[in-house]
Amino acid sequence: MDLSKSNNNVATKTSFSPCDETLYNIPMSQIRQNIPTKKQLVDTYRQGIIVEGAYRQTVVIRSYEVGPDKVATIESLLNLLQETALNHVWMSGLLSDGFGATHGMMKNNLIWVVSRMQVQIDHYPIWGEVIEIDTWVGASGKNGMRRDWQIRSQATGLVFARATSTWVMMNQQTRRLSKMPEEVRAEISPWFISKQAIKEENPTKIQKLDDTAKYVLSNLKPKRSDLDMNHHVNNVKYVRWMLETIPDQFLESYQLSSIVLEYRRECGSTDIVQSLCEPDEEVLFDDVDHQHKRRISVLHGFSLASGLLEANGLLESFSQRPFSYTHLLKIKEQIKNEEIVRGRTTWKRKISSMPFPT
Repeated sequence: MDLSKSNNNVATKTSFSPCDETLYNIPMSQIRQNIPTKKQLVDTYRQGIIVEGAYRQTVVIRSYEVGPDKVATIESLLNLLQETALNHVWMSGLLSDGFGATHGMMKNNLIWVVSRMQVQIDHYPIWGEVIEIDTWVGASGKNGMRRDWQIRSQATGLVFARATSTWVMMNQQTRRLSKMPEEVRAEISPWFISKQAIKEENPTKIQKLDDTAKYVLSNLKPKRSDLDMNHHVNNVKYVRWMLETIPDQFLESYQLSSIVLEYRRECGSTDIVQSLCEPDEEVLFDDVDHQHKRRISVLHGFSLASGLLEANGLLESFSQRPFSYTHLLKIKEQIKNEEIVRGRTTWKRKISSMPFPT
């Protein structure tokens, strides 16, 4: 059955099969949930509530959000950050038809673009774990906005991860950055909170890599499923392209503990992308394998959670200083404005925190 929207906001049946006996007029409100036009304090569908101006959502880590070790992937966590941010705007009553754009932004043909993001991960949630995600916004200079997040265990209150990001406005037609109109400022400023999940006094600028980088992955092509509602490659895909350059031997023994991203330009559906990666120091994989095997043999038979291990000082004996990588995604064979995003990742040794065998 084909449905089309009529003038009275009713979906009318425009074609039917021989098996149909009658025509139906179906109100659109019965087909899709309408975007709220005023502030909501509770969203039962999303397990979300407004708490002191921040948005809190309860989430269960699903089977398709974890890897072979039953631990949530970094992509899953980043997707949850994005989803809770949009749900926050949804519940505020400010959401228009755009990708997180308010009514004032749509009127002025503006969209949000992220300029910088930092995520710190102390612990990864596991399959079936119930987590709470808090997100809130604050001012960033005169024309920007900061959005922060905190992810923690609902059962214990243990903080798994923290994140902060900086956003600016861009004109959707000219593709140029824009000052924040007073109309938009009046919409969002009542939601501003001064607290910060991660405090950065003077963030270090990420250096630019060139074609001499140790690891290079070329001819990366966006798929249709990689595009967001603004028809650009989703930011989470950028991280996947970055991590694909890191050797598997390293990933077997280390897990991501922090990532910093500096965004330069958009990536469209027809762009061909190159991913560059340079270790901040040389990684000796023979040593990594040896240390990994020794860690497994020592921990064999333990069923203690990582928090208990840490409390007893056992983690420190297994830990090594973290390794870091510098990353760059760029448009291939383009001279000007070729950078998409610069990145820096920091890694620490994996310590099993699974309450059941893997």
